Amino acid sequence: MADVRFISSSIVQAANHSASSERIELTPWDLRFLQIGHIQKGLLFPKPKAPLQENDTENTLIHHLKTSLSHTLHYFPPLAGRLATTQHEDDTISFFIDCNNAGASFTHAVADGVTISDIIKPVYVPTIIHSFFPLNGLANFEGTRNPVLGIQVTDLADGIFIGCTINHVVVDGTSFWHFLNSWSEISKGSIHLSKPPVFQRWFPDDTDIPIRIPRSAVKLKQSNEELESIVPGLKERVFHFSKENIAKLKAKANTEMGTNISSLQALLSHIWRSVIRNKRFDPNEETTYRVVVGARPRLPELPDNYFGNAILGVLVTMKAKELLEQGTGNAAWTMNRKIATVTEESSKMFFESWTASPKFVTMSTFKSNGLTTSSSPRFNMYGNDFGWGKPIAVRSGSGNKFEGKTTLFCGAEEGSIDIEVCLFPETMEALAIDEEFMDVVTL
Repeated sequence: MADVRFISSSIVQAANHSASSERIELTPWDLRFLQIGHIQKGLLFPKPKAPLQENDTENTLIHHLKTSLSHTLHYFPPLAGRLATTQHEDDTISFFIDCNNAGASFTHAVADGVTISDIIKPVYVPTIIHSFFPLNGLANFEGTRNPVLGIQVTDLADGIFIGCTINHVVVDGTSFWHFLNSWSEISKGSIHLSKPPVFQRWFPDDTDIPIRIPRSAVKLKQSNEELESIVPGLKERVFHFSKENIAKLKAKANTEMGTNISSLQALLSHIWRSVIRNKRFDPNEETTYRVVVGARPRLPELPDNYFGNAILGVLVTMKAKELLEQGTGNAAWTMNRKIATVTEESSKMFFESWTASPKFVTMSTFKSNGLTTSSSPRFNMYGNDFGWGKPIAVRSGSGNKFEGKTTLFCGAEEGSIDIEVCLFPETMEALAIDEEFMDVVTL
């Protein structure tokens, strides 16, 4: 497959930026992501009718996307800013977002001869996808000297891919898609946002702001081992689950347990059991599933349009024998009960404990005997119409990829879910011939 050819690279600043720079303090939810990579998601579209070439014509697509991005950044000043630090005399350091309008990066590229089919038809996600994203290989703390937001528009033979990379200290998945939804609104012609973001960070009343971190606790240099984008030999595959098949899994799980388990919990438990079964774990070995849980619905102080990080991870643990022998329902119920422990009280306790003893998420955090799930099928992905139609597919970049990483996307059809799974070839090949697993996969 052809390489990506870069046409132009520029900085896009927010339109009508206020001269006074705004400082946004960071919470423990934000700060704990300093040492991992950015969030990278992108959308595949059919070829627009407008020309892609960047020239002096005001109505070219690239010019239009840059202009609409500039107008969108007016409503999202953190994304046009940079991370900044303050060094304190007590050997601590604090981080904040400097909304200085230094600008977002915008890259225009071409993948000569690459078609939409080349992207969505292969069994495994083609590695060229990783070249459709900017700011690859950066740790979030490097946002002090790199853009917080990077956009890359890649021209394909019969389509276009818009790759978006955002610093994870500044956004979580909810805020990531809030921005993309807003940009597509403005690109399509909206003058005002349907959902303006709220940037005011929430802290418990007794929190000392800014939060000071012992310099010895955070490593402000990049480690190749920690940030290795894709482990050699790792394969990525997107499995599609129809609304009907998800309903069957939910019904099966609830019949087994006689309780109310959600569709997503039933689906994730099915994936968990299938992967562990095909990795041939020792029956007495513990296996884990790390699930991301949103804090917005659990904290009354947080509005739905809170722009920042508001997520916590829960670790579900079961012995392989218990996981495999006691059915999908038991695994889903165990997951359900663990998620239920994330409450308003526990979310506030996290703030207090983290501030007292900062602990950072690193890639080694995820090196366990199991799976980790990120993103959510509840995000509005296929509603992103920039003016020439809805996306054909959603894909992710190389950031934060490791064996056992699963990424959730909503499917193109209402109620369906796509799950991108990262595994080594032998496990992926075993999954493909596992009848119990593939029976609910739509090919």
